Amino acid sequence: MKKTSTVGKSNRTVMVLLILGLSTIVFPLYMTVVIAFKQPSEMTNSISGILSLPKVWSLNNFKEAMEVTDFWNSLKNSLLISVLTVGLSILIHSLMGYALGRNKSSKFYNFIYLFIVSGMFVPFAILMMPLAKQTAEMGLANWGGVILLYVVFYMPMNIMLYSGYLTNIPLALEEAARVDGASTWRTYWEIIFPIMKPMHATVAVITALAVWNDVMTPLIIMAGSSENTLPLAQLNFQSQFGTNYNLAFASYLLSLIPILVFYVICQKQILNGVVNGAVK
Repeated sequence: MKKTSTVGKSNRTVMVLLILGLSTIVFPLYMTVVIAFKQPSEMTNSISGILSLPKVWSLNNFKEAMEVTDFWNSLKNSLLISVLTVGLSILIHSLMGYALGRNKSSKFYNFIYLFIVSGMFVPFAILMMPLAKQTAEMGLANWGGVILLYVVFYMPMNIMLYSGYLTNIPLALEEAARVDGASTWRTYWEIIFPIMKPMHATVAVITALAVWNDVMTPLIIMAGSSENTLPLAQLNFQSQFGTNYNLAFASYLLSLIPILVFYVICQKQILNGVVNGAVK
C-alpha cells in the first residue's frame, strides 16, 4: 500500500513537471500568435490587454510585414543558404565522421578528431572580426562565404554525432562488402551512408535550425550587401518599427512556418539519431 502511494506521488510530480515544461512552450507561442493578429491600438500597458484575444482576426499585419521585409526575396536567400549548408554538411561531415570514427585506434586520427571537436569551445566573438576581414579580401563577403563558414562552424558537433553513431554499425557489414570485392568508397556510399539515415536527419534539423535563426554571421559577412536573409530583414522592426511589435511578431510567425514543416518531416528520425549518436 505504501509502495502504491509512493508511485502515485511520483506520477503526480512528473505530471506537474510536464505541465510546467509545456507552459514554457505554449505561453510564448500563444503570445506570439495573439500579438501578431492584434492592431497597435489594442496593445495596452495592462497585463489583461496584452493577454487578451484580438477583437478582429485580420491578416493585415502579415501583409504589411511581408512588404517591409521583402519577404519572398529574403525567404529565397534563407532557403538557399539553409539548403546548401545542410546538403554540404551531410556530405562532408558524414565522410569525415566515417574516416575519423573508424580509425580512432590510431593516435594520429584520434588527435585530429579531438582537435576538430575542440572547435565547439571557440566563441564566435573571437573569430568575428578576423573572418569578416578575410572573407572580404577573398571576395567571399556574400552568401557563398556565409555557407562556407556555416559548414566549418557546425563541423565539430556534426562529426562528433556521426562518429558516435558509427559505433552502432557493426564492422562485419564492411568486412563482408570487402570480401565481395567492394572498395572502401563503394562500401561507404552503398552500405554505411544509407544506414546513417537517422543521423542525417538529426544533423539536417540541428544545422538547419541554427542556420535559419542566425543573425550574426550574415550581418557581419554580408554587411553592405543588398541581399538579406529573413533574420536580417527582421532587424528593420527594431528601428523603423521599434514600438510596433505586431508587425514583428507577424514576421516571426511567417519565418517559423518553413522550418517547422521541415522539422515535422524529419522528426521520426531525430530521436533515434540523437540517442545513438550520443553512444560512445
